[in-house]
Amino acid sequence: MNTTIVSKAYIVSGMPHILLAPEQSPGWTRLHEAYAELRDDIARQDADLILYFSTQWLSILGYTFQADPRPEWLHVDQEFHALGSIPYQFTMDVDFAQVYADEVDQLGYKTKLINYRGFPIDTGTIVAQKLLNPDNRLPAAIVSCNMYSEKEETTRVGQAAARALKKSGKRAVVVLVSSLSHRFHVQPIDPRDDKISSKKDDEWNRKVLELLAAGDVEDVAQTVRDFAKQANGDMKFKGMWWLNGLLGQTNDFEGKIFAYEPVMGTGAALIGLTPTAPIEAADLDLSQGSEEGSQAELVEELTNFDTMAMPSKPRKTAAPVSQPKPSFNPKASVVPRPENLKPTYLADYEIVSKNSAEPVGTYPHARRYGDFLFLSGIGPRQVGSKEIPGITFDEHRNVASYDIRVQTRAVIGAVKRILEESGSSLDKVIDIQVFLTNMKADFPGYNEVYNEAFKDIRPTRTTVEVGSLPTPIAVEFKVIARP
Repeated sequence: MNTTIVSKAYIVSGMPHILLAPEQSPGWTRLHEAYAELRDDIARQDADLILYFSTQWLSILGYTFQADPRPEWLHVDQEFHALGSIPYQFTMDVDFAQVYADEVDQLGYKTKLINYRGFPIDTGTIVAQKLLNPDNRLPAAIVSCNMYSEKEETTRVGQAAARALKKSGKRAVVVLVSSLSHRFHVQPIDPRDDKISSKKDDEWNRKVLELLAAGDVEDVAQTVRDFAKQANGDMKFKGMWWLNGLLGQTNDFEGKIFAYEPVMGTGAALIGLTPTAPIEAADLDLSQGSEEGSQAELVEELTNFDTMAMPSKPRKTAAPVSQPKPSFNPKASVVPRPENLKPTYLADYEIVSKNSAEPVGTYPHARRYGDFLFLSGIGPRQVGSKEIPGITFDEHRNVASYDIRVQTRAVIGAVKRILEESGSSLDKVIDIQVFLTNMKADFPGYNEVYNEAFKDIRPTRTTVEVGSLPTPIAVEFKVIARP
């Protein structure tokens, strides 16, 4: 057994402000200075490569691996482009990328190696590389973060990294690029006055940091879902599942918090984890997994904000990961898929709402698949009739006028009802596609109503103009949410 596959692990924030504008805020300055401490710490490590997992490099189908031996480009962050550009050049460990991709492929997930000039590397990985490994002393390896994966899958991809290191005979410095809480300020701020966007986020961040300072990586991984829900964790804080899988799902670490500061309202931390026991690469296991175990106990500890002292408890090894059982409102009409088409490890069923307008085709209002709800296109039509709110017709049944605000509110109301009948809610929406029949005239009114409902939820959104919709409506939503 190779007991030296991981020299050190770090959790770091990849916000570009830390690299490009540290002088603008005292907190950003402290993070920049703490990054220098981490850089010195890494320089002391006897390692063969630096392995990155960033919540900012997203993939939809499976996992992507950087395989260009020396990617070089000029990067501008799409959200904070005013901060300026970042030139970068990496030296990649292409051999390890292939071995890692092979391990993930054996799990049944789609994999792709990328090797062409100009393929974008994400802001978080670039920031971490520029501040931790600027001279490419260690070749790098980078794997994408699947935006739809949940605990079991993400943990297994982390375990695959450990097996790849073992097979390669290499020792890695492992870097998870992720914020803690990830709720931004909704109004412009003076960077000198930056703070964590909410008190609750700060409390949850500090409890997680306390666990990590004690080296309790497995305990933090067990609480990811609750932390993500309560503190708007960065990409649901799923990077902790990957890191926990790679590090052996134990609490056998010494932790050190190098810095914790706000960056534009998010919780930015720099954390070091030193193994205190051999890290064993988990054997390839394609079985389902079973019960999660002690999550309820850990959540109770996390939510005890009266004291920062943690209850004493023995260190423990990981409970096997599991897939949560489907939950839904029994009042909804559920149409199961044929058994021979249903994967054994994912929930998969249709949901037909009793409180929403009947579909105009052969499709359900929603489908639950695994840990996601996919809604069909939802318009403003009312249940029990073909009435469209906010619209008037002339004598020839042509649209004479309509109110886009009224229609948008009706759509959001219908989406809310379907989600609630599916066991979900508006605050669990993660992505919305919106179709308007008149972008120029209707966008301002639609956007105003949309902001009323989603300004604090902040799902990703795409708005497009279409020539027409199946009924004489002016707006339709296509929604993806968590159950």
